[in-house]
Order: sequence, then C-alpha cells, then structure tokens
Amino acid sequence: MPTAAQLETLYRVGYQLTYIMLQPIHLICVDNRTRNVYVLAGYYEEIEFQILPNGEFANEPS
Repeated sequence: MPTAAQLETLYRVGYQLTYIMLQPIHLICVDNRTRNVYVLAGYYEEIEFQILPNGEFANEPS
C-alpha cells in the first residue's frame, strides 16, 4: 500500500503526464522489496520513474 506522500506525488505527476503532457500511463505498481511506487508512461513506454515512501523521486544512476 502506498504512503500518503507517495499518493500525493503520484496524483501530481499523473495530472502532469495526462493533462499537460498528454502522455498515457501504462503501469503503476508498488515494489514489495523497496516499497517504492513504480510508474511506466509515455507512448513508447519511455518514461519511467520511482517514487520513494517519503514522496521524493528515486535518483537513478545514468
């Protein structure tokens, strides 16, 4: 179950993706190991990110 902070961030980002950027969201799930919310979006599934339990975005190494 996502935390309140994760849900707040997810709502904000979901709004930006769908109504402002007009990008589809394909998948939203919680990683049971890390408790991060994983989001996969974009027409070609090229947008992906994770939301930490505190509502911040996870930094991914390049």
